[in-house]
Amino acid sequence: MLQRASDHELAVKSELVSRARALLPLLQQNALRTEQDRRVAEENIVAMTDAGLFRMMTPKRYGGYQVRLRASLDITSILAESCGASSWVVSLLNNGAWVAALMPTRMQDEIFGADPDARIAGVLSPSAQTRRVDGGLVVSGKWFWASGVLHANWGMLGVIEQDAAGRVSDQYLAFVPMHELSIEHTWYASGMKGTGSNCLVADEVFIPNHRMISLIDAVNGRYLTEHKDESLYRSAFIPVMALSLIGPQLGLARAALAQTIGMAGQRNIPYTIYERQSDSPAFQLQVAEAAMKIDTAHLHAYRAADDVDAAAQRGEYLDFKLRARVRADTGYVAKTVTEALNTLISAHGAGSFAEANPMQRIWRDANTAARHAFVLPPVCEELYGKVLLGVEKNITPLI
Repeated sequence: MLQRASDHELAVKSELVSRARALLPLLQQNALRTEQDRRVAEENIVAMTDAGLFRMMTPKRYGGYQVRLRASLDITSILAESCGASSWVVSLLNNGAWVAALMPTRMQDEIFGADPDARIAGVLSPSAQTRRVDGGLVVSGKWFWASGVLHANWGMLGVIEQDAAGRVSDQYLAFVPMHELSIEHTWYASGMKGTGSNCLVADEVFIPNHRMISLIDAVNGRYLTEHKDESLYRSAFIPVMALSLIGPQLGLARAALAQTIGMAGQRNIPYTIYERQSDSPAFQLQVAEAAMKIDTAHLHAYRAADDVDAAAQRGEYLDFKLRARVRADTGYVAKTVTEALNTLISAHGAGSFAEANPMQRIWRDANTAARHAFVLPPVCEELYGKVLLGVEKNITPLI
């Protein structure tokens, strides 16, 4: 059972929710520029920093808010009501901060001690050539699709180490200051354009041992932080990674529903008797169907977040079956949001695809986000199905 949030936690969440809502007019005003520039408008970044939204997952020891996953979902989804890209960047950079808080205090001091608003853009997948030297690894390589990298102070890189025979001996997540890396502009996508999810490049960069965590250890809850009393940083690793990807989709879905309902009394249905969409039973059924699917997405997202939060508060690592179900939950969120948006954009009409209509950007952003490898519905459902059926060999260790 999830332990009830303290009065202080509730007050912090309420304040951050209020700050996020206060930013919606600004994010909406800058949404087109964010998309056209392929990066979140700097005005948004400054405002979200001032509102403390990049400190949600930062430890309280450094002035962060250390909110529960459920609160993070609520806050990032609110931002997406006006700008999916801004929400995505806030969510993913906070995810980087959460991983950094699993590291030894020495490294946390280097990041958060120097800057409590530090922003960390990361890529989990390994892509590097490495060699072991005294005190760490020397790394060269490229890491594609690092969301928010144009606004980051640090990079988080997936790194493989091989033995003398060329066999993989371990895989790490490694932290590197951005001034030691370069950015290759590769993010030319049809959706989530404003996330600036470009490529990180390292050329003979030395990474000391204290800035690396074994991915195998992390997946199994063996974290390096000395602060074992901080429940947020006892949360299950892969479920947190997956949950960071669905808050924006919830907000995008709510925005599409609100847009469709808000315009229904002003738009007709061409070549029919209906002067108002809202008078059409077919339109009414479509709106109801989409709304129920959006509600379903929220229920699955909240159940998953609550399960992870509750286990962390008890000091328990979420068991394997529940971890698999959380990935299935996140995939189901992606699927039901996509289905709801397809229904809404059809009900709203062909005008949805006018460049001036925010519906087309919402649809493109949500459909792009739903294809992230961590939340692909068929993959997530296969993972869970294998666990339910007791199939010993699964398709990935990332559960």
